[in-house]
This record gives sequence, C-alpha cells and structure tokens, in this order.
Amino acid sequence: MTPGQQHESTMAEELLVHAEGEAFIADTGYDAERIRTNAQKLEMKAVIHPHPSRKQPPPLDRALYRLRYRVECFFHDLKRFRAAATRYDKTATCYLAVLHVASMLLWLR
Repeated sequence: MTPGQQHESTMAEELLVHAEGEAFIADTGYDAERIRTNAQKLEMKAVIHPHPSRKQPPPLDRALYRLRYRVECFFHDLKRFRAAATRYDKTATCYLAVLHVASMLLWLR
C-alpha cells in the first residue's frame, strides 16, 4: 500500500516479482520502460496502453487489453462500500480486512 501522494506504479517492480501469468495488463500510468523491461524479464507480455507523449508507441494487444475492463468494473463496485472508498482504517491490515469483506459480499451477490 502506498501513501496517498505516491503513485502505485512506483511499486510495480516489487509486485511483478510475485506475479504469475503470461501477460502484465496495465493502464497508461504504468507505461515506463523499466516496467516493460521487468515484465519481459519474467517472460510476461507487457500489455500497457502507451502514453500519448511517446514518439514511437509500442504495439498494443487490444484483445488482451479489453480484459482490464473487468478489473475496472470490480474496483467501481468496490468503491460503493464507503469504508473501502474512504479508507477510514488506520492500519493496512484493517483496511485489507474491509476489502476482503467487501469483495466477498460482491462475489456472493
């Protein structure tokens, strides 16, 4: 978990070490050469929408990138739970518990 003023992409390399799968699917905020290189080192295909400021954008597998929409919909549903959206909990452990309960309730509906 990062502080509110720090972007999540700064933790991408640490999370990639534990990732499994054939592709790393992310949005434009994660479009950095260091992240793409680390994904390739782990033999994962980097499916990251290129940032508009790139002079020569790398190709994008649009079929795989569409799967990211499902994750975005899940986060939208998760933010309907006020405790998850506003993060009232002081510790990361308590906040993770709130996310687990909210995720279970979403799964059960």
